[in-house]
Amino acid sequence: MFIMVLLWFLLAGLAEIGGGYLVWLWLREGKPWYLGALGGVSLFFYGIIATFQSFPSFGRVYAAYGGVFIVLSVLWGWGIDKKTPDLYDWIGASICLIGVIVMLIPRS
Repeated sequence: MFIMVLLWFLLAGLAEIGGGYLVWLWLREGKPWYLGALGGVSLFFYGIIATFQSFPSFGRVYAAYGGVFIVLSVLWGWGIDKKTPDLYDWIGASICLIGVIVMLIPRS
């Protein structure tokens, strides 16, 4: 189960961050319109992928996604934008990841 939770988080993160990035390239950097369209499609699929999580609470799942996306965004910036995260980026991302873990602890 944990592997599937992680897989859905990663897949949704790539769809959301990748889609946003493609729209950014189109609107902010003057890239071709079809990149923006692909970004829109990716963002649409992000909305669908997120529903595959097994958690019963929409709010909790989306709050957890927020923390995961912060970490993935730091990694995206490092790998795609070639902006090396500094100490404060890593500290902030770690705090968010700890928050995600706390929120997703199973409880009755």
